[in-house]
Amino acid sequence: MKYLILLAVVGLAIWWLRRSRASDDQPRTPSKVKEKGAPTPPTPPTPMLACAHCGVHLPQAEVLTDGDGRPFCGEAHRLAGPR
Repeated sequence: MKYLILLAVVGLAIWWLRRSRASDDQPRTPSKVKEKGAPTPPTPPTPMLACAHCGVHLPQAEVLTDGDGRPFCGEAHRLAGPR
């Protein structure tokens, strides 16, 4: 039984060494990146605006504004008005 366990450990060690050498032998060139597709550029940060009623910060695209252009986080706070 101990010989079977020893044989299994040696076999796993040989398999692991061959596998690690095979991945190291592959060339790492920038052409591989082009095959997968160009990476997308990061999106620019959006301005954050504070709600005029409660002060919660929201992206500019998600705020509601009143007639004076003040930002609000929701319809209820827009109707309540600024503090």
